[in-house]
Amino acid sequence: MPTLLIVDMQVGMTRPASGARNNPGAESVIRELLESWRARGAPIVHVRHISRTPGSPFWPGQPGVEFQPALVPLDHEHVVEKNVPDAFINTGLERWLHARGETTLVIVGVSTSNSVESTARTAGNLGFTTYVVSDATFAFAKADFDGTPRTAAEVHAMSLSNLHGEFATVIGSHELGRV
Repeated sequence: MPTLLIVDMQVGMTRPASGARNNPGAESVIRELLESWRARGAPIVHVRHISRTPGSPFWPGQPGVEFQPALVPLDHEHVVEKNVPDAFINTGLERWLHARGETTLVIVGVSTSNSVESTARTAGNLGFTTYVVSDATFAFAKADFDGTPRTAAEVHAMSLSNLHGEFATVIGSHELGRV
């Protein structure tokens, strides 16, 4: 059974200041996947971003750094704390996975264009069979490099396109039965 990697599903991601986003049902899909993994006793890793920037909602001790209530890890589930978008950098995640013989990852969470994409790229580069679940991830609207505003759906789609076929396989949650 692949390892479910839940990226940055923290209270701070629910703030209106984060901006317009896509996939408003992503949290429900993630919760369903989490319950499914738990029911099968399959490996789960929760990733939490801890900011190095004072004033950030992800600064230690701020309410934004906490996991969203519906996605709080159980005591026996592994938690990785990171300070950069990539969950593999300076965290021990790769070592934890290898020590358990885990070779396949299913990545869900936020933001598709930031921590999800960064983590999936590294996972693929490290040789893990990597899946990103399109309806269990979401992005925020932002301007592109030329200053053109892009919708959250456009940002999400481009990130998934960047990943698919080279670093990961992008699938919908309904396709997980084949993984």
